[in-house]
Amino acid sequence: MRKTIKFLALLTISLMLTSCNGQNKSEKVSLDQSVSKIEVYDFHSTHRCMTCNAIEANTKFTLDTYFSNELKDNKITFQVINVDKKENKSIAEKFEAAGTALILNVIKDGKETKIDLTDFAFMNGTDQDTFSKELKSKLDTELKML
Repeated sequence: MRKTIKFLALLTISLMLTSCNGQNKSEKVSLDQSVSKIEVYDFHSTHRCMTCNAIEANTKFTLDTYFSNELKDNKITFQVINVDKKENKSIAEKFEAAGTALILNVIKDGKETKIDLTDFAFMNGTDQDTFSKELKSKLDTELKML
């Protein structure tokens, strides 16, 4: 009798663990296999500090200065997203952004690769020259891989 109870308890726990394991927290989106581009996301909360505002301004400056053609051709896209707004909940969850975050989502042949530049952005956010040079370098490297 004890063996049966232990077996049933073990079976129940195993079923619970495996059934939860198959669930994905973020919604999978079917991407066009021919799509190759870089999505730049600047996530922020409603109340922003000086560095958070500088990250957005310096990202815009870098994209407008060095990648205007890529922006026009949609090879690079840029979005500023407030994570506190209800309509942005799913994208914030997808990229695990709870506050300020700078993310490159590189899409090559329909496959996404997330590059988190948040630490870099906070360290260099108020230094436009350094921020711009390094972000340009990162984008140039990823564009060559597309």
